[in-house]
Amino acid sequence: MNKFEDKELRWGVLGVGDVCEKKSAPAMQKVKGSKLVAVMRRNGDKAADYAKRHGVPKWYDDADKLINDPEVNAIYIATPPNAHLELAQKAAAAGKPVYVEKPMARTYKECLQMIEACENAQVPLFVAYYRRTLPNFLKVKSLVDEGAIGVPRYVGITINQPRHPDVKQDPKDNWRIHPDVAGGGYFYDLGSHQLDFLDFLFGPIEEVNGQALNQAGDYPAEDIVLGNFKFKNGVLGTGSWCFTTGESSKKDEIKIIGSAGEISFPCFWGTNVSLRRDGEVEQVFEFEMPEHIQYYLIKSIVDELLGKQDICPSRGKSAARTNWVMEEMISNFKNQKHT
Repeated sequence: MNKFEDKELRWGVLGVGDVCEKKSAPAMQKVKGSKLVAVMRRNGDKAADYAKRHGVPKWYDDADKLINDPEVNAIYIATPPNAHLELAQKAAAAGKPVYVEKPMARTYKECLQMIEACENAQVPLFVAYYRRTLPNFLKVKSLVDEGAIGVPRYVGITINQPRHPDVKQDPKDNWRIHPDVAGGGYFYDLGSHQLDFLDFLFGPIEEVNGQALNQAGDYPAEDIVLGNFKFKNGVLGTGSWCFTTGESSKKDEIKIIGSAGEISFPCFWGTNVSLRRDGEVEQVFEFEMPEHIQYYLIKSIVDELLGKQDICPSRGKSAARTNWVMEEMISNFKNQKHT
């Protein structure tokens, strides 16, 4: 990748929707060496409103104008996934580092095209899998790496969620349930975080299979997914994601079983990490999250581009692997939709 020669990052954000209100873009104003200088939405009034409320000097209703603004030297793509490929290609062609929301794209093929565009332009490509930098998830990694549960044997993921409140909206306004926009359903939105973290923990998944269905008929995407997978290091995994359970069945848990104990932790609804050995919970680790949940990941991007080498842990190639895994898990559902 080419050397980033500027002494500060001046971010331009494409698509300042909900994720930019607190999770991500405000952190760009707080990380040392970083500024948010321009934002864009197709609705100019909403772009102007965001800029005014967040103290951003410029706003646009045209993506090309923001990308080609000479003051902007790094691009954050915070649109729905259907726009990620085109915008990443344009940002790369402009010679600007790319930070893109998750899931990285709708398909594995689109991920590979994004990687190719950035490699050809010699610009780095980062993806917003920020759990790789959060203290509770780093604690899980340290426990595993230090042998706290012996040799890892297998991992289990469970998400049970009542029919998502978003389905009360007009479905046209909820892009997460439309595969042509999101790639899949809530599995792509939430399961991607879990699978990406396990890639960070154990390395790439090399074998995967699954079954996916739409059981409730509330929207076009799959609403239940069951999957099995194998990591290159020999650890096995299984997962179940159901978005139409009753409230009493609501659950969010990842459990890692080893030869001498187990670690359990939530991915979304809590931050505690439990270590169990000798049949009992030995210790529960408690954590507080940063005000802006992407702060640490954005800081790693800024620090890397301003001179530290390869310290951002979430990149295009690792994120593309997560897309591949999800695509394989729901391939039966996608194939049925096209027959």
